[in-house]
Amino acid sequence: MDAKTQKSEMTRAAIVGAALDLASAEGLEAITLQAVADRLGLSKSGVFSRIGSREALQKAVIEEFGRRFIAEVFVPAMQKPKGLPRLDDIVQRWIVRMRDVEVHTGCIYTAGAFELDDREGELRETLLQEVTRWRAALRRTVQQAIEAGHLKADTDPEQLVGEINAISIGLLHDARFLRDTRAAERAQSSWQRLMKSYQA
Repeated sequence: MDAKTQKSEMTRAAIVGAALDLASAEGLEAITLQAVADRLGLSKSGVFSRIGSREALQKAVIEEFGRRFIAEVFVPAMQKPKGLPRLDDIVQRWIVRMRDVEVHTGCIYTAGAFELDDREGELRETLLQEVTRWRAALRRTVQQAIEAGHLKADTDPEQLVGEINAISIGLLHDARFLRDTRAAERAQSSWQRLMKSYQA
């Protein structure tokens, strides 16, 4: 990669990062080329030349959030043995990330879903694909835990994934809205109880 291309890529990464910060604070609809340009001291045309349209930038933000989320929550857990050890590690990392990151910045998956739930269009589809991909990865991990004999044979993976997701949404609600400093601790207790109820 030559110096010019490298600089362009770095600038694009900075633009997407600034837009992600904006979306975390104010929602996906708050993202505009001008708002991001102002944050970075760039011209609106400079942002456009590297990203394209506002919608392209919004989609890039959703994809970047997904990349960071998977890198922190899912990828490290792949070092654990298949089955319950891996599933437990994923959920533990998810709770920690919620506590240390999303409690302060908001969660694009959750806030974006509420923001876009009653709309149609490419932006909603992009978010839906990211969330669906994440839930499919979690569902596969649950299925592996069933196949390994760690979870009851009649476990419904979709049901368990929904319950895990409910814990995460509850954690965000209680920590961000109620400002409950023990929200992550409560989420951890809920997960431990839930896991035990499904164990073989």
